[in-house]
Amino acid sequence: MRHFGLIGRTLGHSFSAKFFNSKFAAEQIDADYLLFELESIDELPKLLATMPLEGFNVTIPYKQSIMRYLDEITPEAREVGAVNCVEFSDGKLIGHNTDVRGIEASLHWLDIENCKRALILGTGGASKAVQHILRTQGIEYKCVSRSSERGDITYDELTPEIIAQHTLIINATPVGMHPDVAQAPDISYEHIGPEHRVFDLVYNPANTEFLRRAKERGAMTMGGMLMLQTQAIASWHVWRKAEEHTK
Repeated sequence: MRHFGLIGRTLGHSFSAKFFNSKFAAEQIDADYLLFELESIDELPKLLATMPLEGFNVTIPYKQSIMRYLDEITPEAREVGAVNCVEFSDGKLIGHNTDVRGIEASLHWLDIENCKRALILGTGGASKAVQHILRTQGIEYKCVSRSSERGDITYDELTPEIIAQHTLIINATPVGMHPDVAQAPDISYEHIGPEHRVFDLVYNPANTEFLRRAKERGAMTMGGMLMLQTQAIASWHVWRKAEEHTK
C-alpha cells in the first residue's frame, strides 16, 4: 500500500484525510492518507525515517519552517515563501505550493475584477500565498497583523476609510475555525458594504462568523472549501507526476 499524509500541529479539523481516502476508495487506488501531528517541525526527520511516505501536505504552522528540510523548492513556492505540498523524487524532497491554485480558483469565482486594493488578515504561510496571487493580478494589498513588526498595519490602525478603500478582504488566519466558531477577525464590519468581496480561507464551518457578518452588510462572500479541494487535487497531480517520472 502507498502512503500519503498531512503534517501539522493540530489536525482534528482536517478535511484532507477524508477527501483523499474517499478518492482512493472510489478509484480503487491501493493507498491511504494519514494525519501526523508534530509538536515541532524538528520531528519531521524521525517521521520520514519510520514512515515510507510518497508525498505529503503541510499545514499550520509549518508551511514556512518545512523549507529548511527540503532538497529543492519550486520557483513559485520559493517566491511565495511557503510550502504546502512535498513530493519525493529521485530520493529528494521537493517543495511545492498548491495553495496558489486554490486561491486563484476562489478569487475567480468571487469576481474581483473591480477590486483594486485588498486587506489580507494574517501574515503566515497562507497569507504569503494570497500575497503572491494578488501581486500577479496587480492588486495592491496591505497585510493586517496583531504585531506592527509582522504586518503593514495592525488591527487597531484599521480606520473606516481604509476598510472602505480596500474592497477585497481576505481572512488568512484560523480565526473562526471549528471549534471556535463564534470568533471572527477584529475589524469594523459596519464599514463593509455591497461593493466588497470577502474571502475566508477557513472552510470549517462553511459559513464562518466572518462571512456571516460581511453578508449582513451586503458583501459578496466566499468560504474556503473550493480552495481546499482545488489545492488537494493539485497536490495529487504533483504526486502522480513524481510517480510517472520514476517509472
